[in-house]
Amino acid sequence: MTNKFATATICHDLSGPDGVRLEPQQLEPLAPGQLRIRLKAAALNFPDLLMTYGKYQFKPELPFTLGMEAVGVVEETTDPDGQYQIGDAVLYKSKTGAFAAYATVEASQIEPMPKHLSYAEAAAFSVTFLTAYVSLIERGRLKAGEVLLVLGAGGGVGQATVALGKALGATVIAAASSEDKLKVAKESGADHLINYHDHSFPDRVNEITDGKGADVILDPVGGTFFEKSLDCIAWSGRLLVAGFAGGEFGVLKTDLTAAKGCSVIGVRAGEFGRRDPAAGARVNIGLRKIAEAENLRPIIGRTWALAEISDALRAMERRDVTGKQVVLIED
Repeated sequence: MTNKFATATICHDLSGPDGVRLEPQQLEPLAPGQLRIRLKAAALNFPDLLMTYGKYQFKPELPFTLGMEAVGVVEETTDPDGQYQIGDAVLYKSKTGAFAAYATVEASQIEPMPKHLSYAEAAAFSVTFLTAYVSLIERGRLKAGEVLLVLGAGGGVGQATVALGKALGATVIAAASSEDKLKVAKESGADHLINYHDHSFPDRVNEITDGKGADVILDPVGGTFFEKSLDCIAWSGRLLVAGFAGGEFGVLKTDLTAAKGCSVIGVRAGEFGRRDPAAGARVNIGLRKIAEAENLRPIIGRTWALAEISDALRAMERRDVTGKQVVLIED
């Protein structure tokens, strides 16, 4: 493998998808403790797009290889007696580096691929379902029988949250901007569907719940959607802020939180595990257990070739694709 070149998607400037190009990258010899993963598929996440503009919380130094999650097969290892051996199928999670033919990793960056998933599904599983798990279980304390409202329910995080919420025994209300996106939510188990263009979602939530409101609200959209969420949250409810895919932060009116006795809780699932590795390990075990028991899986909206990464990012920016976008990697 020494001196071999392989393709990778490199972000050279912060102009958005136009600043991302496919280029050959030299694979250096492995250092002690490292493994080389031949990547099979990688999934897009909204932070990937934000990073190309320098608008995400984490701002990698330019140039960088794009991509937060992938799946692949161990092709080289410096530890023949380690947990992972040549031929093992593994999930790869990192802040960057997934949109490439190969990844050089530490053992702590990978875990066994869930056996019930295909390569494409496995690539799309980690970030969104981890966000859903940390949101609902660790931060939101969702209980069986409670009402869960999921905004952006046709996107990756939204779809995963709908599926997990149903598995946890909640009544799930899914809200999205199109009928195609609501179909994804329905397929994932949503009990009630709200199209933003047809209804005021706070009014519909209050109608569905007989005025009680939603006990837990997952908001990956931000902006006015965040602000309106406080109009349909239940007494002592939990509003989980998991992103701002709409492009704007919402304004918090603290008088409404006092009136509802509710909590507004920020969610950063990856940072949750990095700050507390023991909690991160517990979450990974819990997520894998419920995913396999309940057959939880992402819904793939579209697949792309590695050379089409800029087009895939633009589609995400236009909100053109439902479910998860996956890049199938061949080198």
